[in-house]
Amino acid sequence: MQNECVYPPRTLRDPAKGLRRAELLAAISLAIDLGLGQPMEHMLRSSLIATRIAERMGLDAQQRATVYYANLVGWIGCHADSHELSALFGDDIAFRADTYGVDMAGLPFLRLMVNHVGRGMPAWERGVRSAAFVLTARNQVAKLINSHCSSAGVLSDRMGLDPQVSEALSYIFERWDGRGMPNGVRGEDIPLEIRIVRLADVVEVHLRTGGVERAVDVVRSRSGTQFSPAVADVFEQNSADIVDGLLEIDVWTATLEQAPDRGRTLIGDEIDELLRAMADFVDLKCPSSPGYSRGVAELAAAAARIRRMPEADIPRLYRAGLVHGLGKLGVSNLIWEKTGMLTTAETERMRMYPYLTGRILS
Repeated sequence: MQNECVYPPRTLRDPAKGLRRAELLAAISLAIDLGLGQPMEHMLRSSLIATRIAERMGLDAQQRATVYYANLVGWIGCHADSHELSALFGDDIAFRADTYGVDMAGLPFLRLMVNHVGRGMPAWERGVRSAAFVLTARNQVAKLINSHCSSAGVLSDRMGLDPQVSEALSYIFERWDGRGMPNGVRGEDIPLEIRIVRLADVVEVHLRTGGVERAVDVVRSRSGTQFSPAVADVFEQNSADIVDGLLEIDVWTATLEQAPDRGRTLIGDEIDELLRAMADFVDLKCPSSPGYSRGVAELAAAAARIRRMPEADIPRLYRAGLVHGLGKLGVSNLIWEKTGMLTTAETERMRMYPYLTGRILS
């Protein structure tokens, strides 16, 4: 699968200089990628695309900062609805991955959703579920999107991002033609930053899978519907320069160099506060176990104290407990919430999550 690619270990950061907030937020973006059914570094690369578009459109420093972080963590709320998405469409990760192939409106999007409803069920049951879904599709999707937007805003605030980022994320599912959700906002009433983010997210997928010509074709076909014509024109006219080198460079390093607050080092309790936000973000994946990651962290730290381990090891164990489950986002809720016996393939997929966690944290 795409998100199981092996990445070289990162050794560029000097631990003596402290941990930068931009690094942790970039790591979170890798976990988000897994839940979208994309390979890690999808969001990092799309942030570079968005930043390059923003520069060509003359956005000021504050707007470019909003573009950067709204892109990096824009889909952080999607894991809040994994349980509900899985109940509707089966494999929540596969469904999210497939949405990049359609304009996400009208019959093509409805066809995609119906195609996912009841997957793996007997034909008769799938037919009943599909018919019922068609009658209530808009209301059900609207609930999922409301959950996403509210969760994304809260998590953005907890991670210390500027209020402009949280405000922008409330428009992440809106469309230029007004057929988006949750409020049907259209045209220039959608913040320009989000119009850029929406295009960059889709462009990265098609650039990586089909090349620059494919990316341009998709943008051209969705200009005036999903995408702002002005943003689409800037990308079309400058596509070669905007995507130049993106598939060859060290995306992690390049993206961190573009971070608006790249020199911002976490101090005092800030590391633990941000890691606790990450822990709560992971726990949204399975609503039946809220606070699970915090509980693991507290038990690990308590056990270390009882065993009289070196004092320096205790915060390390606590922090490891907070983030030990990041890789869970790369495993579908169809597996996590299955009540019967797992298949061999499902078992192997579940066993991948500690490896994925290690790759993110490295």
